[in-house]
Amino acid sequence: MQQPKNLNRLLRALSRQGLDVSYDNKVYSICLNSSLKEHWQDADAPTPEVLLPEDFPVEAKALKQLANLANVRHPQGGCVCRACATPDFHPGDAGVAIGSIVETAGMVIPAATGSDINCGMRLHVADLSIEQFLSQRDRFVELLKGDYFFGTRDVSMTAKTARAMFQHGIPGWLDGMLDEATGSAANSDFEQLAAECDSLRDSCASRTFLGGSMNGDVKWAPEELVPNDGLVRDGGLATIGGGNHFVEIQVVEEVIDRATAYTWGVRSGQIAFMIHSGSRNVGKYIGGMWRDRACQAYPKTLKHPESRLFPLSVAANPELVNSYLQAEATAANYGFINRLLLAELLRWRLRQVFGDVEAPLVYDLPHNITLGEGAGWVTRKGACHAHSGQPVIVPGSMGAPSYLLVGKGNDRFLRSASHGAGRARSRFDMSRKGVDKTDSALGLTGVDCITGREERRIEEAPAAYKPIQPVIDVQVEAQIVGVVAKMKPVLTFKA
Repeated sequence: MQQPKNLNRLLRALSRQGLDVSYDNKVYSICLNSSLKEHWQDADAPTPEVLLPEDFPVEAKALKQLANLANVRHPQGGCVCRACATPDFHPGDAGVAIGSIVETAGMVIPAATGSDINCGMRLHVADLSIEQFLSQRDRFVELLKGDYFFGTRDVSMTAKTARAMFQHGIPGWLDGMLDEATGSAANSDFEQLAAECDSLRDSCASRTFLGGSMNGDVKWAPEELVPNDGLVRDGGLATIGGGNHFVEIQVVEEVIDRATAYTWGVRSGQIAFMIHSGSRNVGKYIGGMWRDRACQAYPKTLKHPESRLFPLSVAANPELVNSYLQAEATAANYGFINRLLLAELLRWRLRQVFGDVEAPLVYDLPHNITLGEGAGWVTRKGACHAHSGQPVIVPGSMGAPSYLLVGKGNDRFLRSASHGAGRARSRFDMSRKGVDKTDSALGLTGVDCITGREERRIEEAPAAYKPIQPVIDVQVEAQIVGVVAKMKPVLTFKA
């Protein structure tokens, strides 16, 4: 079996940084060595695994973050059962590596989800050729620039609808809009929207993960967004957000699994549009609140863990665990609606420019969320669910292909897949003085990026990301996913 170059030197270097690492067939197994373990930590803590292509960098900071996550336990009850990471694995700003998946029993870890709750992917296809689309490209772009960047959209709703949205997600919002449609949503095809959160074509499964609905409660929503009456005009709703979030127009370049693609309504030559966004300021509000509450609930007589990853224990504080999951669900419901409305803005403009275009939903799924699985919970941080038969959406950079995949339910990697290629260079590194910012050096030659901020174009340039193909290949080889279709970027909106 081929091994990475200089593997022994790499493992010795990681050992000097407090990590015991072994390697076997593209999988790195990691644990903290005795120099980094805190005295109370469980000697039987799981050994997390990271699946990486052979030529990908092995980042000590990310490995240490994953090892710390695997060692989280609550002194009054609760532990991590298993942990692993996807091939787009890289360090996270808040102490949890992007691409981490953790299974817990008797506890949840709010920081493992973080603040970008229900950040996720949404994919639609439309029966337009690339030639038809490009013939009206300028008009279409100008309309959507107004909606996405300059506030020409109107996503107002009644107070009753807003409360139903936080409580029940897409079905709640839909019921409210059917009672009293307001703003741009009055242009929506509500019958189509209802079908998309009910069932896939010829299947009993929803086109939206969990039907776009979780058990939220309006009491966790920001107070200004849930008045008792009147209209709610939320400036954060139907916005892309910063960082690696985007709306991208693509063309279906190749269909590999024809039977599955047919079932999902995907054909070669179609225009596709992919949306990557989450719960925006609502997620920040709820995620920040619960990081603080988990810290405050930690036993006062014990030293805080150096990782600052504070769990909530079912044995010690069952009411806090239930409340956190309800609060996370509240933000998740908002995230589902945010992506839906970003898509609706695009569908409305498609119909305005190109006529009666259906643009059905292929799938919408989260990659930052905690869900009950098995005897406890699984938290995915920058990782997609990849249950058997489930659509999985993995984007490349705005200069590289994206992929529609089908999950295979691989239990070794906790039924999870990557949510992208992963960053190779930080935003700071991309934007600092002295860096070559020519289009050729950044990989932007031929890339059509629509943004109101030039720094976003540089920070998110293709050169900032690892190549997508090895990420896909290694997951196919590991029986995590199968490839259904490959999509090529046409233009990308970056806020």
